[in-house]
Amino acid sequence: MKCPFCKQADSRVIDSRAAEDGATIRRRRECNGCGRRFTTYEVVEKLPLMVVKQDGRREVFKRDKILNGVIRSCDKRDISMEHIVALVNDIERDIRNTMDQEISSAKIGEMVMARLKDFDEVAYIRFASVYRKFADISSFLEELKELQAHKSEESQKEKTGKS
Repeated sequence: MKCPFCKQADSRVIDSRAAEDGATIRRRRECNGCGRRFTTYEVVEKLPLMVVKQDGRREVFKRDKILNGVIRSCDKRDISMEHIVALVNDIERDIRNTMDQEISSAKIGEMVMARLKDFDEVAYIRFASVYRKFADISSFLEELKELQAHKSEESQKEKTGKS
């Protein structure tokens, strides 16, 4: 950090604490050149995450869209809102951890489905039926077969892991 007084680029942190809003860190520094003290504030740079829709349009990422979709897919299931919110938090964290400024809606949908597959089978099928736009019963049955194969693989892994 460059000293605002002597412009030397070498300083040391004397004290760090969260600022009143909790979103910034206040640092008290001392210049190693002139010995004067100054304060800096550190904030996370938040660039908007853009979602690229199938038709090429772009819109700002909205966590609520994922939350609403998962809530609808979990309708009348014995799943607490706390678990649903935790799932959506994990999905959002994974999306933001890609460090890309743009993500396709298709990739988001696939991430949600991947999480739902292990979260709740019925919610997964419900979400997949809307997301994949099943045209007929055969495409729906195909997805069910894929889910059964996934469950069989998981079951085999558990058996071999426990043996």
